[in-house]
Amino acid sequence: MGVTAPLPVTDRFMEVLSRLSERSVEDYYNPYQTFRWPETLEENRFWMTPELLTVYGTEHYDTLGEETLQCLSKWESINFYSLNVHGIRELLIEVVGRIHMPGFEVPSDFFHHFIGEENEHMWFFSEFCRRYGHKIYGSTAMRADAAWEPEVENFLVFTRILFFEELVDHYNSRMAKDDSLCHTIREVNRIHHQDESRHIAFGRELVSLLHQRMCQAVSAERVREVEAYLKRYVVYSINSLYNPHVYKDAGIADPLGLRNALIADESRRAHERKAVRKPLAFFLKTGIFSDDTLPVL
Repeated sequence: MGVTAPLPVTDRFMEVLSRLSERSVEDYYNPYQTFRWPETLEENRFWMTPELLTVYGTEHYDTLGEETLQCLSKWESINFYSLNVHGIRELLIEVVGRIHMPGFEVPSDFFHHFIGEENEHMWFFSEFCRRYGHKIYGSTAMRADAAWEPEVENFLVFTRILFFEELVDHYNSRMAKDDSLCHTIREVNRIHHQDESRHIAFGRELVSLLHQRMCQAVSAERVREVEAYLKRYVVYSINSLYNPHVYKDAGIADPLGLRNALIADESRRAHERKAVRKPLAFFLKTGIFSDDTLPVL
């Protein structure tokens, strides 16, 4: 990571930082005391809102049967929280590497709140996975196309973080309100949504400023390459929800075949678009994306 120019800080950004920092203090909770983990969770009920399952809207949802769908919901929820564990670990590494570094002097105070809250999120997601799934599913990171310039690298780090948070929040906000889910699952999602609302508000402001700085520092061609990379990242993130290990644990025959069929199934596109509607709208509004066309990986 190289040295970058100062952020083009605005009065709005300073006001947002101040307001969100105050809310972080006011809303602070101790997760190690907040959660009451039951010994087990009921197996014969859904662990994830059915509309959020990767088979929803396809013929497989209609043919798998209620018992298999409930089992699938357990393992899809473990995969979802596992993705959170891996995603948070990576974003913490990136943010810690930038706190109080040149170019990030202004947001560094809020970074302290961000780092503390995300570390606690990683703990309760991993706790859920280990207690009720007895494992954390693995994950692979998407490789960068090339060595980016410092301004590009910094922009991409926080844009990936923002997209990840917005995608996750789509699931959190839905499950937090789903009375058909058990109290523990609703609470995990409710509390994460409460914190992520601050992180998303901060992320949108920071990404907007970093985008300005990047566009001033690199060529228009480079900006287009960054857009293409981010679009591939969006699709890669969506596809990570289709995990063949999940399908295997749910007792589904030919789990890899099911994954490939679901990714190719056009009936899934509307549900995927719904999950990423808010971050895509933000990317279009700020000019990060020139259109909403996504590639096929």
